[in-house]
Amino acid sequence: MAKLKIVTDSSATMKPSLRDEYDIHIIPLSVMIDGTVYTDDENLTGENFMEMMAKAKKLPKTSQPPIGEFVNLYDELGKDGSEILSIHMSEKLSGTVGAARQASNISQSKVTVIDTETTDQSLAFAVMRAAQLAQDGKTSEEVLPEIQQMLKNTKLYIGVSTLENLVKGGRISRAKGLLSSILSIRVIMEFKNGDLFPIVKGRGSKTFNKWFERLKNELKENSTVKKIGISYAGGKEQCEKYKNELQELFPQLEIYLLHTTPIIATHAGKDAFAIMYYADQV
Repeated sequence: MAKLKIVTDSSATMKPSLRDEYDIHIIPLSVMIDGTVYTDDENLTGENFMEMMAKAKKLPKTSQPPIGEFVNLYDELGKDGSEILSIHMSEKLSGTVGAARQASNISQSKVTVIDTETTDQSLAFAVMRAAQLAQDGKTSEEVLPEIQQMLKNTKLYIGVSTLENLVKGGRISRAKGLLSSILSIRVIMEFKNGDLFPIVKGRGSKTFNKWFERLKNELKENSTVKKIGISYAGGKEQCEKYKNELQELFPQLEIYLLHTTPIIATHAGKDAFAIMYYADQV
């Protein structure tokens, strides 16, 4: 039966059970570690990847999915006349959304491609909402305005303990002003409009904690918060503390604490974390 079907990429951090519940189709990126290419799927967990990256001789390299994989998936999903909404990570982080657009012009199916200008659980927020609406029988024309408004009202903050991976991976642009002879400074950046904007930097562990207190105050003053997600790369002790404190503020919300994907971990580095939220008003 024809309906709206949802596609995203593997940078969307979400629980596998929710992916299956909402019938979300994920096309994986790939990671090359010391000459061996691994697909970013269930066979390469975030925890396993962190161990592999630590032992690697060089920083792993990430690659977007081939256009042909998108075409094959779109054609298969559209066989029954269904239309497809393909929702992806920021074009400034990866060529994935560009490959999706090219594939949409080749595919026999009707495909609408969205660059969310975000990633990780922020991307997953939009993807899961789109999938919920699709299950309710909504068309892409009905879903798009709500998803676009949701993305406008989503904030993503990233904390990194070292800039080394971001520099080596070429993912630092506006954050270049942070560079110094010492890369092991702690930095909080806001990921906004597909780019990184540094907002806090420091050398000690208090850097993150002081910023987190400010974030809590920001959230306490917003009565319209609907979703909060926390992702981490490597150790999660600090993030568990953050989750517990946010859960006290928002006992009605289910706050997911998830290991980020290998794609994000490659560039963010060990002990990086992200806190993101969606509100009706920001």
